[in-house]
Amino acid sequence: MYQKSIVVALLLGVMMWSCKDDEAGKDKAPFQAYIEPAELREFGFNLNDYVVKKDTIRSGDSFGAILQRHNVDYSKIYEISESAKESFDIRKLRAGNPYTLLLAKDSLQTPQCFIYQENNIDYVVIHFADSINTYKEKKPVTVVTKEASGEINGSLSVTMDAQGLPQSLIGEMADIYAWTINFWKLQKGDKFKIIYKQRYIEDSIYAGLDGIEAAYFQHKGEDFYAFKFATDSLSKKGDFFDEKAKSLKRAFLKAPVNFGRISSRYNLNRRIAYYGYALRPHKGTDFAAPIGTPILATANGTVVESTQRGGNGKYVKIKHSDTYSTQYLHMRNQAVKKGQFVKQGDVIGYVGMTGNTGGPHVCYRFWKNGQQVDPFKEKLPTSESIPNHLVVKYQDFIKPLKSQLDKIPYKYLNETTIEQGYSITKN
Repeated sequence: MYQKSIVVALLLGVMMWSCKDDEAGKDKAPFQAYIEPAELREFGFNLNDYVVKKDTIRSGDSFGAILQRHNVDYSKIYEISESAKESFDIRKLRAGNPYTLLLAKDSLQTPQCFIYQENNIDYVVIHFADSINTYKEKKPVTVVTKEASGEINGSLSVTMDAQGLPQSLIGEMADIYAWTINFWKLQKGDKFKIIYKQRYIEDSIYAGLDGIEAAYFQHKGEDFYAFKFATDSLSKKGDFFDEKAKSLKRAFLKAPVNFGRISSRYNLNRRIAYYGYALRPHKGTDFAAPIGTPILATANGTVVESTQRGGNGKYVKIKHSDTYSTQYLHMRNQAVKKGQFVKQGDVIGYVGMTGNTGGPHVCYRFWKNGQQVDPFKEKLPTSESIPNHLVVKYQDFIKPLKSQLDKIPYKYLNETTIEQGYSITKN
């Protein structure tokens, strides 16, 4: 009996000891392995190694003022400024542009590096942790090829904007076809397809249009292809040619304003009720546009007049060759002077209402051999096409692009899309 009591006591002791161990174990935190934080890189630095402060240049800010706010003494600022000026003029910091300061992870958070972003891509690094080193870099840019298409339902800009396409894409389309298509006279049912490239910073941040590679426009049932091709191996810019290797450019633009509308045509038999239906010939073509709209030179040439006179108001006249001259009337103000050489597409003035005019427009006059003529009825000379020795290379180059264009399905705007925020003007 005595032995049984001893055994029971021992068992109770073991049980009590086990319970104490369990309770003690509850207070102990589980073992956790150390996990290295993911590397966060920007501007070529591991940002985990620094205290990072981002801000934008404020009005009146200077490089010295920014560093002084972070306890850098004047002598050090002067030393950095003197060293940096060989690579970057620190006086050119622009208000609104972002900058980044990398500070040491110490009790004083001593500035180590100043990074200034000139734009979305280009930035300047001024590193002064030990020695002073200044250099310029670019953020990695990815170029992505995209496609777009649509059927015109009012205007090109409305149709493309309704799809969320970049405004710069609309402008480039207008530039490509400026010599061949009247964009102010598009018809409902005209169609387009585009192959273009966009730039992205670090694969995600949109950084603008990289350019159109190929385009197709169906206008009044006629096909207009455009392919970008560099005839000069040293030039990467390139020009646009059609499927027959002919340049889309003409010696003259179709109009002196982008997206204007013809409000009055060239008409030698015009009679106006206000003047008792007397014969008052109109020897120009009027393009209605808002005041301040840029007026473009329709071809290369030399400004022979930039003045103001009578009913013409403020105007510019350009001599393009011994055969052709053009004149642009009723300007708000001119942007060129007599004797100045201008290139096709240069801004030469702005739409206004000077002289005899009932509304804002530019009266575009066209001379051929000293006589005013209707440019829309003239067979104007074309610019140079692809040299014969490059035609085969060009045809091989455009073959896959044309096939890709032809396979792009059209994207149509439905009535809901139009009603939700787009005013359509039917032609």
